[in-house]
Amino acid sequence: MARTQGSYSGTTGPRVRKAAQKLFARNGYATVSMRQIAADVGVQAGALYNYTPDKQTLLFDLMKQHMDELLAARAAQDVAQVPLAALEGFTRFHIRFHLDRPDAVFIAYMELRNLTEPHFEQLEQLRATYEGELMAILSAGQVAGVFDLRDIKVASRAVIAMLTGVTTWYRDSGALSREDVEEIYWQMVRKAVAAT
Repeated sequence: MARTQGSYSGTTGPRVRKAAQKLFARNGYATVSMRQIAADVGVQAGALYNYTPDKQTLLFDLMKQHMDELLAARAAQDVAQVPLAALEGFTRFHIRFHLDRPDAVFIAYMELRNLTEPHFEQLEQLRATYEGELMAILSAGQVAGVFDLRDIKVASRAVIAMLTGVTTWYRDSGALSREDVEEIYWQMVRKAVAAT
């Protein structure tokens, strides 16, 4: 089958993923068709299957890429050994990483329900790895008497949900700088875990 005129594998593949991410975030996975993605990229619908076997795989690839990038960026961080400093570092890292990726964040959290079982399980393992790091920080703080938490798993999920929510409202053109947002959220997290 001939490639669509103007289509190049090294550039069209990333353009397909970018278009799908934008459309999934704006309209929701269930309402977006492969034909719409193709139109956004400027190729024929059949050409998309040179880059992905189907829409489900495209969704999964976008979500997995986000989690892989998150885990790789987190692994590159120096993590403090003192629980309070480690929690602050986690908080500030989470905000910095996610502020530049609102579409990826929206899809990663809102479209989980649309993943088929094998894909869902793989994503849940990646999410558990990230969440597990926060749980370890909170657990160490609990043992040290620095944090006062009834349920560490619930607390970690609540903290992540609160931090991730910043992507729904923050704009660089607004009144607060990114540094302001980091500081405000850090103070909220600190109080939420009852840090002494």
